[in-house]
Amino acid sequence: MIVYNPKDWFYSTFYLHRSDTARKLFPLMLALAAYSGGIAYYELEYIKLSDVAWVKNITIVHNLLGFVMSILLVFRTNTAYDRWWEARKQWGTLTNSSRSLAMKMNAFLDKDDQVNRSFYKKSIPLFAETLFTHLRSNKTLFMLDSIEHPEFETLDAAKHGPNQVASMIVSRSASLYQKGLISGDQLLVINNDLNSFTDVCGACERIKNTPIPLSYSSFIKKFIFIYVLTLPVGFVFSMGYFVIAAVPFIFYVMASLELIAESIEDPFGLDPDDLPIDKIGANIRTHVAEII
Repeated sequence: MIVYNPKDWFYSTFYLHRSDTARKLFPLMLALAAYSGGIAYYELEYIKLSDVAWVKNITIVHNLLGFVMSILLVFRTNTAYDRWWEARKQWGTLTNSSRSLAMKMNAFLDKDDQVNRSFYKKSIPLFAETLFTHLRSNKTLFMLDSIEHPEFETLDAAKHGPNQVASMIVSRSASLYQKGLISGDQLLVINNDLNSFTDVCGACERIKNTPIPLSYSSFIKKFIFIYVLTLPVGFVFSMGYFVIAAVPFIFYVMASLELIAESIEDPFGLDPDDLPIDKIGANIRTHVAEII
């Protein structure tokens, strides 16, 4: 994720970062400029359609469709941003739950119980790390001390990593209660934090595995494509050869909104605008280590 100063208009306006839509759309904008120039020359100089009165009214259709297009694009962008913000809230919840669980276990466990303290010190941030790799569909390696904690060897990278880690933490917590190291009330106190881990995982999977319906996304792309290709046909009579600059600009605005929506609707990827869940996971590990 790019961290920037939103009040710096010069940087935001003139700096072309890697995710800037101008870089991606520039070849298409050049092609549209050439296409618009060809249409303008053909209509004005060759077949002289400007002499036909009814053809000049084609722009009315574009004006009506432009209103529909604006509604579709606004809805598309808002929906994508809602997914991005929901993902950020879920990882914020995971951060808070990890800190809360670490604080409680630090208070509940005996100061000399280094084995169980070390377990929670490693397993709590491990959930965030396995969720991070799970959402990005990478195989994860559990770099933990197998001598002190042999239960970590039972983790199977081919299975659902976050579920394995959550089950491991719940099992250890239940074992502490059975051994009398924590009371039943203390087990109930940490239960909400344990449940929160699974809730966050399920919410992130919902965002990751439920994209915008294909029919809706495909319709918007087709709509933009047809709308832009027909713009020079009608506007050439009122704008002349200026359509060579106007049509690519209109395409840039419309297509950029669609590209931005595509970029942020999956917030767990590697794009510059995606959430830095790897850094969030690293912060959780640092905070838990400081607490326990």
